[in-house]
Amino acid sequence: MSLTEKPLTWSVSNSFLQIPILSVRKEAYKKKIKRVTLNIDQEYLTNHRTANLMATIPGTDTAGKKMRVYTAHLDHLGRMGSEVYIAGANDNASGSAMLLDIYKYYLQNPPEFEVRFIWFSGEEAGLVGSQYFVDNSPIDLSKIGFLMNLDLMGDAGKGVTAVNGKVLEEHFAKLSSINMEMGLVEQVKARGPAANSDHHPFHEKGVPCFFIYTMGDYNHYHDINDVPENLPLTNYSEVFKLIVGFMEIGI
Repeated sequence: MSLTEKPLTWSVSNSFLQIPILSVRKEAYKKKIKRVTLNIDQEYLTNHRTANLMATIPGTDTAGKKMRVYTAHLDHLGRMGSEVYIAGANDNASGSAMLLDIYKYYLQNPPEFEVRFIWFSGEEAGLVGSQYFVDNSPIDLSKIGFLMNLDLMGDAGKGVTAVNGKVLEEHFAKLSSINMEMGLVEQVKARGPAANSDHHPFHEKGVPCFFIYTMGDYNHYHDINDVPENLPLTNYSEVFKLIVGFMEIGI
């Protein structure tokens, strides 16, 4: 058992620990308690079944143009026991909703290039859905001009970060210039490669991609308070304009 002052969070895993690890908030621990007896049963569940979802908007003039791909994960943690529900409003209902808004935009403004939208499952268990997609891809990965993965879109009060921004320097420079020209968010920050969301399996296959996440004061992550009524969606429309603008003129 460990005592912590940090907010309690929860995650799923595709591995099994032989010894349970318990975290307890310091303010909940009564120092006069000398002994605690717990009976803990743990079971590794392997029979979960899930699926990815893909939608396509065909281009009006695709000759010589590579497709654009937008991705987000639609899974979160769900229930922990019978009484606790972790909704995942920011992680990642916000990204999934952004994909729907972008899809609606392209329906109303048909693009010349083909656009794919992929909602992945199993991200929280270790990028399971995106890794499966890449390993069994129904599309030719070499035909992807750029992939934009969206996760944690709920609060861009302080700007956005682009994972792979320090790898794809020319693309990042274009992303930054679009933001400055349009006066959208406070800053666009570059980060190196990271295996922290569904862009990563594509990155390992050589697909040019960014993982964009927002930066703000919203700090609910993998906890019971990440719910819609707490999510400010600060600069949501500005992030939308930045992402779509980059995918249309920055490639």
